[in-house]
Amino acid sequence: MHGTIERGRAARPKGAKPENAAQNDMPEPAPKEAPDQEKTKAFTPGRMIPLVILIASFVAFFVFDLDDYVSFEALKEHREDLTAFVGRYGLWAALLFVVLYAVSTAVSLPTGAVLTIAGGFLFGTLPATVYVVIGATVGATGLFLAARTALGEALRARAGPAMKRMEKGFQDNALSYLLVLRLVPLFPFFVVNLVPAFLGVPLRTYVIGTAIGIIPGSFVYASVGNGLGALFDAGKMPDLKIIFQPDILIPIVGLAVLSLIPVVYKKIKGGENGQPKEGG
Repeated sequence: MHGTIERGRAARPKGAKPENAAQNDMPEPAPKEAPDQEKTKAFTPGRMIPLVILIASFVAFFVFDLDDYVSFEALKEHREDLTAFVGRYGLWAALLFVVLYAVSTAVSLPTGAVLTIAGGFLFGTLPATVYVVIGATVGATGLFLAARTALGEALRARAGPAMKRMEKGFQDNALSYLLVLRLVPLFPFFVVNLVPAFLGVPLRTYVIGTAIGIIPGSFVYASVGNGLGALFDAGKMPDLKIIFQPDILIPIVGLAVLSLIPVVYKKIKGGENGQPKEGG
């Protein structure tokens, strides 16, 4: 047996490398490109189609004067027909309302307050709040995905250092910042729908932040709609600025402040961890 092993060793040509050494000398595969680079290279004009459709729909809404049909005057004029429609079709009417709300949100039409109040009038405060939150979240997510696909990846790939730092800071606390932007009406709704798409906010975080953040405002406007019949009978129209009244705005701002607690905690902990220890 010893002789067999020796013959096997002798049979290997002089200077030949062991089999495992030959494998180690094989060239390593080229490193894969970063995902952002791959996506940027794969950009095609087709990515713009969803965003172009949304923009065209926004223009068509005003060109054909469709905004005349989304007003308190139109709601007052057709309220009997609308309440009869809801009474007859029930859940189907609610589903149609959710779809209309989602489309109007995706197209960024300035109809959110009117539709929410109309929902409260037709379905009641709590059901309307649920329908509005679902419709607005679906529509906002559609716009978010369209913007991210068309422009978000390309903009982030070309962003400078300052933009990248802002992007990282927003991503690290995305849910908290989104809740603040949704709770307090600091910016137009469509702006808050678009900015996270350009800052690389994850889809799940965006959906959760949107759905939770719009609940208080939706409930306020839906409750106004629940009493809309009495206003119409008195010859009055609802006040869209009700959300800015102190007894309503202050609690909402309080919720926004609470949502920033995780951000403050991270900053404090980060500062403590960055401080040098005494005597070190």
